[in-house]
Amino acid sequence: LNFVRFYLPLLTQEHEKVIYLDDDIIVLGDIQELYDTKLSRGHIAAFSDDCDLPSLRDIAMKIGIQNSLMGFLDYRKKSIQKLGISPSTCSFNPGVFVANMTEWRQQHITKKLEKWMKKNVEENLYSSTVGGGVATPPMLIVFHDKYSPITPNWHIRHLGWSPDDQISESVLSDAKLLHWNGRYKPWQIPSSHSKLWERWFIPDPTGKFQIHKL
Repeated sequence: LNFVRFYLPLLTQEHEKVIYLDDDIIVLGDIQELYDTKLSRGHIAAFSDDCDLPSLRDIAMKIGIQNSLMGFLDYRKKSIQKLGISPSTCSFNPGVFVANMTEWRQQHITKKLEKWMKKNVEENLYSSTVGGGVATPPMLIVFHDKYSPITPNWHIRHLGWSPDDQISESVLSDAKLLHWNGRYKPWQIPSSHSKLWERWFIPDPTGKFQIHKL
């Protein structure tokens, strides 16, 4: 399911614009605002740049979160060098994005993502320090210079990178979307900001699925 986001145009034929959200997220604002994110002409999607909020940059430096392409791509490999993308280029987080399905199809994004997945199997192109799994690096390559920004408070992330509280109350108070990316999920122990998760988490109304603290 980590790669479902690569195939969005196959999953929805009737919608021009879609929002993708990871499952470790709580939406606090009116999601119509996120949907209304402006995409520049020729851009396929909008992502949160990992350098968008100074407070999140500070956290990234403190606990070692990768926030540049150097942390995701192996620049010793010729295939990566040939891209001509600086290793210091800020990465983005693909756990939340707004995408234009027409541009996606016209620019053959799914095929390009598959190409880089195949090349990685053949050449091992991703950095050994990668913090975003195997779905993030191909997206960083394919969407380079083809994405618009998401308003920063619509993606407050890194809540799952440390079991200790890291995000300041001032940032959390303005947050419209919270993302527990990282290994410490709010339904596990230990975790950070779990009270926020418990406050806003909506259980399955059918009662079929339940979350149990591990």
